[in-house]
Amino acid sequence: MKRRHLLLVAVLALVALSGCTGFFGSEEVDPERLNENASYDWNTSADGTIVIEESKYTAVYAVENETTFDVYTVDGLGRERSVPISALRFRYENGTVVSAANSSLSASESRQRTTVNLSGNVSGKVGYSVARTGKRFASPTLVEDGSYTVVLPPNTGAGIPFLSRISPGGYESETVDGQQVIRWDEVTSDQIVVRYYLDRDLWLFGGLSAIAIAIGVVGTLYYYRQLQAVIRRRQEAGIDLEEDDGDDDPRDRGPPPGMR
Repeated sequence: MKRRHLLLVAVLALVALSGCTGFFGSEEVDPERLNENASYDWNTSADGTIVIEESKYTAVYAVENETTFDVYTVDGLGRERSVPISALRFRYENGTVVSAANSSLSASESRQRTTVNLSGNVSGKVGYSVARTGKRFASPTLVEDGSYTVVLPPNTGAGIPFLSRISPGGYESETVDGQQVIRWDEVTSDQIVVRYYLDRDLWLFGGLSAIAIAIGVVGTLYYYRQLQAVIRRRQEAGIDLEEDDGDDDPRDRGPPPGMR
């Protein structure tokens, strides 16, 4: 047992000394990843703007007099987890956009959070990109009580029950250049969740619904015709199908036999 304990201590020491600081601290994000290219909507007026694409999403958040900006997500157990950001950019209020390659902009990643280190105490907008898959987007509200905008991919939509979900409520939605844009003037909840559908999913759902309705109508007609056939056969056989009137009171039938 002592030998096993010594082996475990040795492994932990090697991990700590090897620079794997995800468990014990934070480590710098690869500059090459931060310098990847991406396009951002710097003209947005929302405090947080997320543009969802097929394999990634881009985010732009407003910051004011900040030296850092924390990015994280929440797993199924409610624990905070860091986000592997790329294509990091910062836009100053005068319109100048800088990257990690031409400024002191950088990012460090721990187990719980990814921290963007800004170029001093600055105001402006920070933009980054994150890889993604699926038809669901969820993110904590990284700017508290702020306004948010979510842009869905082309040929998708949200708003039909069972096929999609938008949370929290109190949003406005419109279509701009063929893409659905969802806006919140103020988000006070802990996270934003958008589950959307592809346009072809809507056609498939509509087709399956029409088939289900048709089957239901045909089944109802078949049952009705079978019932009518049974009634007709009973009538032909001389079986009385009339039911007694439920309102017939036995007291109205006169005295019993022998007393009339």
